[in-house]
This record gives sequence, C-alpha cells and structure tokens, in this order.
Amino acid sequence: MTGQTRSADVVVVGAGPAGTATAILLAERGWSVTLLDKAGFPRPKICGEYLSPEAARILDRLGVLKAVDQAGAQPLRGMKIVAPDGTALEGSYPTTGPWRGYRDHALAFPREALDRILVERARGFPVDVREHHRVTGLLQSAGVVTGVVAQNEDGEPREIAGRLVVAADGRHSAVASALGLLRPHRLRRMALIRHVSGLAGIENRGEIYLDPPDYAILNPVAPGLVNLGLVVPLAHARAFARRLEAFFHARLGHLRHLAPRLVGMKVEGRLMAMGPLAYRVAEPRADGVALVGDAAGFYDPFTGEGVFTALRSAELLTATAHSALISGDLSQATLGRYAAARRREFAAKSRVTHALQFLIARRRLANVAAHMLARRPALLDALLGVFGDFVPPAELLSPALRRVA
Repeated sequence: MTGQTRSADVVVVGAGPAGTATAILLAERGWSVTLLDKAGFPRPKICGEYLSPEAARILDRLGVLKAVDQAGAQPLRGMKIVAPDGTALEGSYPTTGPWRGYRDHALAFPREALDRILVERARGFPVDVREHHRVTGLLQSAGVVTGVVAQNEDGEPREIAGRLVVAADGRHSAVASALGLLRPHRLRRMALIRHVSGLAGIENRGEIYLDPPDYAILNPVAPGLVNLGLVVPLAHARAFARRLEAFFHARLGHLRHLAPRLVGMKVEGRLMAMGPLAYRVAEPRADGVALVGDAAGFYDPFTGEGVFTALRSAELLTATAHSALISGDLSQATLGRYAAARRREFAAKSRVTHALQFLIARRRLANVAAHMLARRPALLDALLGVFGDFVPPAELLSPALRRVA
C-alpha cells in the first residue's frame, strides 16, 4: 500500500545544484517546496568541480558564496591548454574591456562540499528536504503530472503531491524516463574522474591536455589535491568495463605531454566513471512538469561549465514557475516559455561547444587552432571569458580580437 504524505506547491526531484537552486529560489518567493534525493548528504558525485566566474554570481544570490569561500574553494585565474603537438597556451579571464565576470577568477571546489552547502541552505528556508527518497514513478491524471511516488530508506512507498514537479535528477532522470523523454546522442564518450595528489606546479590554473581521441583536465580543488578527469571514446572503455582502473592509468600514460606531469602522482579516493556523457531529452508534453539542469539533456562541455548551466537554468525556471503558480496555469503552453528561454540562453554557447568538440577530436585541426590562438592572446582570453560564462560568444568574431599580437 502506498502511504500518503502532505503535498507541496512544488516537488523537486534531485538535490544537486539545479534542484537545490530551484528549491531555494521558489521557497524565497513563498512557495512550499519538497526536495527529494535518492542519496544521503554529503555524498561523492562525479563532476569536474569547476565553478565559472559567473557561477559565483548565482551562488551569491543563493546566499552560499561566502560559505563556499570559507570552505576552501580554490581560485582559478585562467587555464593552460596543451595541444597535441605540445603547443602550450596560457590564458586568463578578462579583467579589462566591456565584459567583466562577477569575479576575476573561477573556483575549483569539491562537488561533495558544494552540494552539502546548498542542501543546508535549502533547509533553512525551510525547504522540506527528504534524503534517501528514490522516485519510482509519477502521479498523473488526464495528462497532468500531479506528484511523484518515492521509496524511502526503508523501502516504503510514499505519494508526494505537488502542483509542479521539477525534474532535477540529472542523467537517467527518473522523471524524464517515466515520461519517455530520454534520447541517445551521437557523441559517445566516457569520463573517468578521480582525485589525485603529489602533482607539482599546479597552482591557480586549470590544465587541459588534448591528445585525440582523448583529452584530460586537471583542476586543483584543494591544496595538494587535484581533480583529474580523462575523457575517452565510450567504445574504447567498454572492453575494459571490469578493469577501468588499469584502463585509466594506461590511457593517461599514452598522453605524452601529460604523462611527465603525473610522475609521483598518488591516487586519493575511488575512480568514478560516467558515460555516455552526452544525451538528449525531449521537452515534456504533460502539464505540471519541468526539467532543469542535466535532467534536460547534456552535451560534453569540454571546459566543465555544467554547474553554471544548472544554476542558470534554475534561475530561468524560477521566473516562469513563479508566474505560473500565481496564475494557476501550469500547462506546457505556459511552462514551455521556460524551455524556450533556456534554449535562447545557451544556444550561442552550445554552438561554440559543438565547434570545440569537432576541433579537439581532430589532431591536425586542434594544432592549427592552438597555433592561431598563440598568435592572438586577446582572442584566447576572450575564449576563456566565454568558458567563464560572462563574455558573449559573438565577441569571438570581433575583428579587434583576431589581430595578431
């Protein structure tokens, strides 16, 4: 028998950055919110653990930026990119000119700590946070999603009703799956990520090493601790599904410009894997439901701006959801305004990301692009500003930025 619990205005499924931000922003506006997650907090989560300069703006709006700083977030002033032929580029986030980030640096910060801070912030509004609640189905009536069915830690089913259900439960979203919205993507890659220590010379920049078909990213998340991510074709990793540890180290050894950096490396914690990285999600047709963050789809961003995308999506959804809840119109005709706003917000950045994926998969093109950027440092910095989510992608076409230094 399914137990009935009290209803809320909004039921948010998933307590990652997208879900907690949505819950906080809607609770701020006076709506009752129930926030569910299948895990208990704190918990490890596979992530590049990068917060762009503009992500700091939203974290500040949510009231958690000070806590993130005090918990030891590491400032990143820019990035080092090493091309397949060894050409090394060092760029910084722009601090002059018309475009300025909320801060002059990005942050590297363990995802486990970020999620814990956000969840605790949500509890203070108060948001009804329910850990160890796995969504197993949806409540629906006449084409309207009216809530969720979730199992608690004891395996007992609970019905949780809501005027609006927000899917923020990431890849393999239970909500999107129940609605039949998940779609495959032609980009088939896997990410292998772990924390390591013992690497010298990593201070205030992220590092990216290109060696098609692979690339690796180093992100210093704490003093002496680095988030090391390796992205490989999914087909190459599948044969080693039971030996991913050996595969990870062997593959790193073949990145000839990175391998010397890893001498003396010590592993910290377990290896985490995720793939395929990219997937598509169709827009819902049912009323009373919206998708936010990775639950709305994901494309390998190469430079790791997934947390900003999640937070910004939550801002966009909150604006639409607040108006819809006031009017009582939670149809897709109304909620679809959020989906349209999300597409507009990220369309230009998505085109840049797709172009980068095309380049980094081709050794010769990656080298040519690196040589061009080496002669145009202002363009490189502007590109980092695009990665940092505060320089409009159209600026990359500015004639002034394309002049050779």
